[in-house]
Amino acid sequence: MRICFRQTLVLVLLLSIGCLVSGPSSAVEVYRYVDSNGRVHLTDRPPHDGYQLIQKAGKKLRMPRINFRDKDANRKRFASKIAEVASRYQVPEALIHAVITIESAYDPNAISRAGAVGLMQLMPATAKRYGVADRRNPSANLTGGTLYLKDLLLRFDSNLELSLAGYNAGENAVEKFGNRIPPFDETRNYVRKVLKLYSQHSAELSDDV
Repeated sequence: MRICFRQTLVLVLLLSIGCLVSGPSSAVEVYRYVDSNGRVHLTDRPPHDGYQLIQKAGKKLRMPRINFRDKDANRKRFASKIAEVASRYQVPEALIHAVITIESAYDPNAISRAGAVGLMQLMPATAKRYGVADRRNPSANLTGGTLYLKDLLLRFDSNLELSLAGYNAGENAVEKFGNRIPPFDETRNYVRKVLKLYSQHSAELSDDV
């Protein structure tokens, strides 16, 4: 894997200048993107959604918080609500379970490194888009996330892979790469894991009937 050294040097200077001029409380964000040729690109101004936030100068990134200990108990706790939301918005119940498993392990208080919150890990912009005032409210979070999944399935003609890629990387990133899964390792792994769980949850729900 090759690194764009020129960009790296520019960023080192940006970080240094930012700390000197603004002080440690004013953070300069650093974003990372690996292209299809394996080159690593670093910038403080990401040109598309494929860039991931990796560092803030003068400020530590928040640590993700997910409670895996209560996963099974929380799954039972939210099972009826998930079934209700799935039926109301005509989104496969097993798909919602699969997304929640990967996103939060059914922890309603989960917080990602990027600041996504709740069962379906809603970012502030997504929550606002679907009228979710309190992302920590499990019912509201489920509704917002399910509506987003539904819109993605409609947008990508029920193509599960593209819809899940959109949920992870943003629909604009999927469209930018010609309606294909963006060449991001995180997104590709995400799609693969959710699809595998989707199959497992489908079988489990069928056995329960």
